[in-house]
Order: sequence, then structure tokens, then C-alpha cells
Amino acid sequence: MAAIELQELTTRVPVLIAGWPGMGQVGVGAAEYLRRKLKATLFAKIDVAGYYVPESIAVKAGLGRMPDPPSQSLYLAGELPLFIFEGDTQLSGETGLKVAGELLDVCLKHGVETVYTGAAFAMPMSFRQPVEVLGVATNERLKARFPALGVEPLSEGSISGLNGLLLGLADLRGMAAACFLATMPQYAIEAPNPKASKAVIEVFQRILNTSVDMTEIDSAIRETDRMLGEFESRVTAAIREFRQRIESRGGPGEPSDEGEPEERPEPPELMARIEELFEEAQRDRAKAIILKQELDRWGLFHLYEDRFLDLFGKKQTGPGPEE
Repeated sequence: MAAIELQELTTRVPVLIAGWPGMGQVGVGAAEYLRRKLKATLFAKIDVAGYYVPESIAVKAGLGRMPDPPSQSLYLAGELPLFIFEGDTQLSGETGLKVAGELLDVCLKHGVETVYTGAAFAMPMSFRQPVEVLGVATNERLKARFPALGVEPLSEGSISGLNGLLLGLADLRGMAAACFLATMPQYAIEAPNPKASKAVIEVFQRILNTSVDMTEIDSAIRETDRMLGEFESRVTAAIREFRQRIESRGGPGEPSDEGEPEERPEPPELMARIEELFEEAQRDRAKAIILKQELDRWGLFHLYEDRFLDLFGKKQTGPGPEE
């Protein structure tokens, strides 16, 4: 593995913003948007061909071949100056450590002192609730800046993947580092969440003392909100219809044959629980029956039917695209 530099650089670059895919594509979405709006140019690429082990082959017209290794690209926004790194695949294990190490070595060579990443903080919330940004830093100096940046320190937890691991690796090399996590609905972690990405971008703007045009991402937010609003409305209507049906089958003080669940969670809370059950069923198909029971329990199976059946489609046809 080696980083191949494509430009000559004579000035120091003090800051790196890095992003890999994750829940809601929040971190990498923020990095990608900044890179485009700041017109950053490709500075270096990290070659992972000798270490990357794919989980499947690529098939086209009946012919199979090994897929191309994932792109790991470092960009330079020279006017700030700023490095922006984008990885198009979340790498784990030894390969992930080598990529992160190679990236930090290049950045140290060119004067980077502070490393930032972004990520999602999934919660049982509605898309209508305002996005909050939580932060984790590797030293007190960076943490002390959080209030001025509109960031609340994360009290406890963990940050999975390279968006989190990079902080610890940077700290070992003497570089300050922080990750900003934007809240988003837990039920929608599989889809890009531009609203959460924008919240992270706004923090980066304050750090860099710059601004970018938000017209494009605001348009994406409106479209995403429309789709999430429609889905939340359908779930709310299905729960309401289910409860009315239960109540109509028993007279006053009479228990229903179907047995209405005692708890009455709000739709976002119930949707977050279903999302957790989907994750469990993806890891262990035997747990799909628990998921099915919960969907039936609330009268929601018809809304999730295609996704539920897709669990078994993936098992029969082999691994699909990474989510």
C-alpha cells in the first residue's frame, strides 16, 4: 500500500477533514459536499489493491470478475488551505488501519495538526425534530471549543468505523482530533441524510471561518423531508388504524382477543425498534421471526413487506451492495 501524491505542495496544510461511508452517509456526505463547493483538487490516492479483500465478485452479462479496489482519495482546497479525504468504502481490520495510517503519514508530512471527521448519531426521533451535533475530542483544548461551535460533548458511547478510529490513530501521532456526530432518525439510517450532513458542514464552516453555497443541499433536504414525512405519516396512520380495530373488537372493560400491546410508543420510537430488529435479522436470519411478529403486532407488515422479503432474497442470491 502506498499513497501516490499527484501535486507538488510547498505550503503547510494545517487541517484534515476525513469521511467514510456510515449511517446516513453523514460524515462522507459532509466531506464530499465541502470538497465540491470549495473546488478542491485531487492531491493523492491511497492504493489498497494489495490489501483489499472483496466479499463478492462483480457480475455483468453472465461474466464474473474481481471488483476494482475502493477509491481512497485525498483532496486539496488550496486557498484555505485544507485537506479533504473521501473513502468510498468503509474498510475494517488490517486494511482499515493501513489506510488510516497512510493517510495520517501523508498529512503529517504536509503539516496537518488537527483532524476532523463526521458521523451520525441515530436516535428514536422524527425528521421534524431539529438536528443536534454532538462532539468527541482527543484533548481538552479542542473540547473547550465545542460551545462556540454549537456542539454538545458526547457524554458516553463509541464511534464505530474509521470515522471514529481515525481520532485515536491521530492522537497516537501527536495530532489533535475531533468527531462531530449529527442526530438523525434511527429508522432512516440506510438512506443518505443531507440534513445531518449540513449540520456537520456548518460546524466545519465555523472552524474554517469560511462558507459554502447551501442551495444544493437545501434542495436535497426538502426532498428527503418529503419522503420521510410520507413514511412517518403512513406508519402513524397504520398504528392508529390498528388501535381502533383492537378497541372496536372489545366492549368497554372487555379485553381484546388480539391483545393490544400494553405500551404505546410514539411512531419514531417504534420505527427505531423495528430498525434494530432488522439489523439483528440481517446478522441472524433466524431472528426474522421476531421481526415479523413485531411488525404484525402493530399492523405494519404491509409497509415493510418488501424490505422483510429482501432479507431472504439476499440470503439466496449472495451478498449485495454494501449498505
